[in-house]
Amino acid sequence: MKRIILLSLFFVFAFATIATAQTKVSGIVLDKSNQPIPFANVVFKGSNTGIVSNEDGRFYLESPNTYTALLVTSAGFSDKEVPLEKAVNYNFKIVLGEAEALNEVVIFTGKTSKKNNPALDILRKIWERKRKNGLYQFNQYQMQKYEKVEFDMNTIDSAFMKNKLFKGMEFIFNHVDTSDVTGKTYLPIFINESVYDVYGDNKLKKVKENLTGNKMSGFNGNQQILSFVKDLYSDYNIYDNHLKFFDKSFTSPLSRTGIDVYNYVLKDSAYIDKKWCYNIVFYPRRKNELTFKGDFWVNDSTFAIKKINMGVTKSANINWVKDIYIEQEFEVENDSVFLLTRDYMMSDFALNKKEKSKGVYGKRTTLYRNHKFNIQKPEKFYKEEVNFIDNAVYERPPEFWEENRFEKLNKDEAGVYKMLDTLQTVKRFKQLYNLVSILGSGYIEFKNFDYGPIYSTFGYNEVEGLRLRVGGRTYFGPNDPWRIQAYTAYGFDDNKFKYGLSGKWMVDKKNRVIISGGNRRDIEQIGASLTTTNDVLGRSFASSALFTTGSNGKLTNINLSNVSVEMEAKKNFIVSAGFSYRTLESASKTFSLDYYTTLPTAANPVGVVKSDVKQTEANIQFEYMPNRKTIGYGVERDLVDSPFSHFFVNFSYGLKGVMDSDFAYEKIQIFYKQPIIIGPLGRSNIIVETGKTFGTIPLGLMSVIPGNQTYFTIENTFSNLNFYEFVTDQYTTLQWNHDFGGRLFARIPFMRKLNWREFIGVRAVHGTISDANRAINASGLPYNAPEKVYWEYNAGIGNIFKVFRLDFSWRGNYLDMPDAHKFAIKGSFGFYF
Repeated sequence: MKRIILLSLFFVFAFATIATAQTKVSGIVLDKSNQPIPFANVVFKGSNTGIVSNEDGRFYLESPNTYTALLVTSAGFSDKEVPLEKAVNYNFKIVLGEAEALNEVVIFTGKTSKKNNPALDILRKIWERKRKNGLYQFNQYQMQKYEKVEFDMNTIDSAFMKNKLFKGMEFIFNHVDTSDVTGKTYLPIFINESVYDVYGDNKLKKVKENLTGNKMSGFNGNQQILSFVKDLYSDYNIYDNHLKFFDKSFTSPLSRTGIDVYNYVLKDSAYIDKKWCYNIVFYPRRKNELTFKGDFWVNDSTFAIKKINMGVTKSANINWVKDIYIEQEFEVENDSVFLLTRDYMMSDFALNKKEKSKGVYGKRTTLYRNHKFNIQKPEKFYKEEVNFIDNAVYERPPEFWEENRFEKLNKDEAGVYKMLDTLQTVKRFKQLYNLVSILGSGYIEFKNFDYGPIYSTFGYNEVEGLRLRVGGRTYFGPNDPWRIQAYTAYGFDDNKFKYGLSGKWMVDKKNRVIISGGNRRDIEQIGASLTTTNDVLGRSFASSALFTTGSNGKLTNINLSNVSVEMEAKKNFIVSAGFSYRTLESASKTFSLDYYTTLPTAANPVGVVKSDVKQTEANIQFEYMPNRKTIGYGVERDLVDSPFSHFFVNFSYGLKGVMDSDFAYEKIQIFYKQPIIIGPLGRSNIIVETGKTFGTIPLGLMSVIPGNQTYFTIENTFSNLNFYEFVTDQYTTLQWNHDFGGRLFARIPFMRKLNWREFIGVRAVHGTISDANRAINASGLPYNAPEKVYWEYNAGIGNIFKVFRLDFSWRGNYLDMPDAHKFAIKGSFGFYF
């Protein structure tokens, strides 16, 4: 969600003037019946500078050089040369006639043939050689890398510029420019430059990037902006079968499955840098799939890519993104080595895909130089330090950038730094920025203190009735080495105040050694999740949802105190140890946590019953998240929103007698989550949880299978179960969820335009309860364990109005249990690409 909220800030600004280049041309390619010709090839005559028209036949082309003619070609139509009488030529209508005779290479119309197509013969050669090209030819490699990321407002007219909103900020419109891809005017609002030393070892399959310089303006120091940038621009290899952008998997035009997804046409051949190359145009076979349209030049002997240009098709099922355009250029190192030297990616973010809609460009330019090969480094060289931060890289002088920029900033880019720094001193801009910051983070910022989260202000449950909550946290900056958080809440039915207080302090930055502790007295829904931690301020949505599917008074008063210490022993591997003390008692007259301290006998048929639990516990936890990416180096860090595996193990020890603790036991809990991207078929998530408690414990300490009595989808819960419907002391759950990303609906004509997305899933659990734990149960709640595997399955429709998802869930068995929900409908809101 933060990504879309950040973009909404960018949509506020505007511009209107146009800076000219040497040659500009835009227009539409039509057939003789005035129907658009999609994916036509448009190039400046006598050059390799060109573009492929979009689905509507429209194109824009720009070059710093002077050209006097265009050459327009398309499969099944005669080539046409169009004279350019002036430097700037807009709104051309270019009409192509049908081809009468073809004397050169074989051309295919519409859907191209999969047989006897020379373009496919070349594509197969690319597959054979792709692991023998470029950097893959060497055991080790080194190079320098320069990266420039820029965000720009686009397509806002002069009337919008006169809006009162921009009073005091009119100076920003002096910095407009024109995109050489789309022809739209734009205004830069953010620039970040980085320089790296890159090292790689193909034998070890290791890559290391050392940041040597970083310069940023516009929202300087904002962690969420940096996280957003990292989310947008993950690394990719054009030779891979699938390319991941915006958490979606696009089929590469060089993919081995490309023949089933793309049409390929061999269009031309020519010398480029003294190398004979073929030009192949590609465009999608079907609409609404995650594909590209464009062309590439490939060498005739190495079958290495020399140049590729491609854009995402307008019909692709992706939200908030109107265009994605990619250029890559490769240079010949010697007779057989083609190395990537320039990588350019531009995304046009907009609320809709209409031609004149306002939006934001996100542009990344990456350049490479000074390649060196087969210089071996020891394996330990590639091990990342957990928390190494060299602040000097963010304070490089102007001389450093003059020397290390691979290409100079143009005059507009050079002026942006000053303009953006000035903009942040304008009161009106600060107000707009603060508003969006509140929506994104959930906190209202004051000096050194944040109030919130505002989204937790209201809640409701049967014990408290309407619940109001206020809270806040210390905040001196995104990289604070310590933080204190607190809240208080009041229930209007029970007339009681609740509170929570916690603090954490990073005592060792290098190894991220963090000491934390706190206390919470509140009402909680025990059993809202299986794998738990002693997070003092954690609160379950299950006990504070405004609306639920049924009555629920099975709530517990909890008083929890804990202290812990954690250390990131290795990158993304965290070890922690803690000590906690809690008391538990029922918060409702209709619910009991009673247990026998002395079992009933013939002499004492009632036994001895106790209603509250006092428990001291020690625990040690191990958490490993390979490929997790983070932003910042403070006690709290932001995550880059990219999928990563998550493995968690918790060992707990109940310490009877310590601080009057009631029970002795040992507990182990294991959690594993694995995202799996299955190319064009979408993405799966597999979650496994298992645990066992050794020892005799009451209901308050049991492992309750998490139900879901809200109207909203909650991960790791069972949609058709009520709270406390299943209770265990040993359990194993398996969940599988798959997102097809709209691939199935795209095949149905009347549903194609809706851009809905399909979800399916299955959840299952097996669990047992020992005889000893059954014997001490005096709560009156019947212990039911899923000794025969309980399962449910679901199907859902997402991307409804781009923000809503509906899940339909069916109960697979245990249909005769009291109040069993055989069918459930859950919803969720979210902003997704």
